[in-house]
Amino acid sequence: MDLLDAGHRHSSELSAGGADMDGASVLPLSGAAYQPYVSELLSFSIERLHKEPELLRVDGERVRRQMQEVAVENYAAFIAASEALSFVRAQLEGFDKHLEALVEEIPNLTSGCTEFVESAHQILEERKLNQTLLANHSTLLDLLEIPQLMDTCIRNGNYDEALDLEAFVSKISKLHPDLPVIQGLAAEVKKTIQSLISQLLQKLRSNIQLPECLRIVAHLRRIGVFSESELRLQFLRCREAWLSGILDDLDQRNVYDYLKGMVSCHRTHLFDVVNQYRAIFNNDKSGSEENSDGGLLFSWAMHQVSNHLTTLQVMLPNITEGGSLSNILEQCMYCAMGLGLVGLDFRGLLPPIFENAVLNLFSKNMGTAVENFQVVLDSHRWVPMPSIGFVTNGVVDDTSDDVTPPSVLMEHPPLAVFVNGVSAAMNELKPCAPLSLKHVLAQELVKGLQAVSESLVRYNAMRMLRGNESSLFISLCQAFIEVAYPYCAACFGRCYPNGGALITECRSTFDAVSQLLTVPSRSGSGISSGIERRQSGGIERRQSGGIERKQSGGIERKQSGGIERRQSIGTVASENGHLIDGPEPEVTSDAGTTAAQAGANTQIDPPTNT
Repeated sequence: MDLLDAGHRHSSELSAGGADMDGASVLPLSGAAYQPYVSELLSFSIERLHKEPELLRVDGERVRRQMQEVAVENYAAFIAASEALSFVRAQLEGFDKHLEALVEEIPNLTSGCTEFVESAHQILEERKLNQTLLANHSTLLDLLEIPQLMDTCIRNGNYDEALDLEAFVSKISKLHPDLPVIQGLAAEVKKTIQSLISQLLQKLRSNIQLPECLRIVAHLRRIGVFSESELRLQFLRCREAWLSGILDDLDQRNVYDYLKGMVSCHRTHLFDVVNQYRAIFNNDKSGSEENSDGGLLFSWAMHQVSNHLTTLQVMLPNITEGGSLSNILEQCMYCAMGLGLVGLDFRGLLPPIFENAVLNLFSKNMGTAVENFQVVLDSHRWVPMPSIGFVTNGVVDDTSDDVTPPSVLMEHPPLAVFVNGVSAAMNELKPCAPLSLKHVLAQELVKGLQAVSESLVRYNAMRMLRGNESSLFISLCQAFIEVAYPYCAACFGRCYPNGGALITECRSTFDAVSQLLTVPSRSGSGISSGIERRQSGGIERRQSGGIERKQSGGIERKQSGGIERRQSIGTVASENGHLIDGPEPEVTSDAGTTAAQAGANTQIDPPTNT
């Protein structure tokens, strides 16, 4: 209150002094704070008002002194307050900088908070997905095990269950095309389906019956990977692979067994395949295969028949037995007749193939007979042979069932070898003698006989035969004309009716040999038209599918050269009429020399009388 009074007085003094100096200044007492003091001044008297400035001055001095005293007494507080003020100002400046940095970082904080909120939402979504996954864990596990389950079903042959699983996966993949797990599952199932298709096609390549074929084709249709035409083609391809596998397992080194196996395979399995195809793909109302599948079955069947005929054409020339050739023909005809039930009768295509095989076999056998004759003739030593048999002439009766070769031919080893070859050729021809080749085979036989005739003429022209050798050669030529030639014609007549006439018509071919018989021998002795046959012993013939001949005895001949020949001959004809001579002739010379006669132990084989 004293300070206030002093202030009032000081103000009054200042006001008075200012009024004295200026005389026109306005008192600064218009403020609301000075209103009480102004009110008090208005209540003073004039004297009091004149004293008021002095009083105010005194109060001001008093207040000044007090302030100085207080400042002196409390200078430490003032200093501390000043220091505190300075510190506060410095801190406020730092606060201002931090606040500015904070203001600058607020956008980053805002974006970070936004990111956090977004990541929190994502985490929440993932958490929800995890919770959903946990709740459906067993179901999802079953879905993921579908490929393995399908593979197990395929391995165990449960194709229907595997296809049910494939249909289920296909359905859910269409319902959820945006789920990677489902799409990945569908991709694995497709791979498994490919293995199923391979296994089904492999089953079609095995020995399966019609019910199994129906099931497999039904599964392939259900899968839908093949169109109808492609499915038919795949079926035929697989069945053809199975047939080829069966043929590949056969041993081609044995031609006869291979052809028998091939014919049997086509007779049974090709028939089954055609019936299976018709039963499975029987959707043609008109009943024509070509209208339903574009001739696919027809083309495939013709391809198989063509392969069959090609194989026959290639391999039949390797068969060297007429009986085997006849059996193959019989099997082929039976096969073609069976396949005729499904429209694949190819019997009309077989004759040309087998005719070529028969002609080739007969020509080869005749060529072998001529070659053997030439070899034996070139190495033959012209020494007298013991007389065998007692046939009075060389003519063979065509009406007789006995086609035993004349035993007189054993006195001429080259002719015996040739007749053996002809008999072998006839034996191979008899089981399979095509009537269309009658004239061609007759010409082949005539060519063989002509080749023998030419060999005899050439031999007579190139060799110098002396004395007894010339007689023996002329005897051989006479046996060829009168015995071997008619016998060959008779044998051919056994194979073909009136076939002997075709051979005898060509008798003029052997005029060159006949001319040799008209030339007188150098020994001066004539050659009788017949051949004397001497036999010591008895002949016993038994007719029970064959002829058995027994001969015992000894023939002793002595000639001027001091050569003694002894021979004990026993001849037995087997059931097929083959003559087997007895022991090899033994030649004993007084001078101690032994003559080896080539071809003396010759066997003459007649054609089998069937």
